[in-house]
Amino acid sequence: MSVPKEIGHIVLNVTDVERSTRFYRDVVGFQVSRYRPDGTGAFLTCGVVHHNLALFKAPAGARPTEKGAIGLNHFAFKVESYRALQAAHSRLVEARAAIDHIVDHGMTRSVYFLDPDGIMMELFSDTYMKSTRGGAAPMDITAAEPPRAEIPQADFTRVG
Repeated sequence: MSVPKEIGHIVLNVTDVERSTRFYRDVVGFQVSRYRPDGTGAFLTCGVVHHNLALFKAPAGARPTEKGAIGLNHFAFKVESYRALQAAHSRLVEARAAIDHIVDHGMTRSVYFLDPDGIMMELFSDTYMKSTRGGAAPMDITAAEPPRAEIPQADFTRVG
């Protein structure tokens, strides 16, 4: 059986394509790879593939989804480091984006925020450690990077 190997891209319906394009380009950090001349769509990339995110003009009368409704909860993109996450957070604050929450998941550190249409997005940096702790501990994103937990070493000398 053929199975998907990765997420290709995310498509969002937005109220104002130009405004959302500026937000995702100037605040979040995407690059615009294509913009429809009639303003009904934009395609943005993280720089590796043709597009990771597409923005389409929502139909007239379209209503935003309510938090907790069936459907997309949020979408996430990885940044290269904790410092890059801190820089992204600073841009979000400067742009007066609505920050929903900032947490340490153990395996990632994450900033959750709302785009101009109230769609939740997460930017995260990996901590490069395995964790089964789960949950989400609030954290101060302005503080120095927290130390990484030690990965327990397996003892293969004991058998049975």
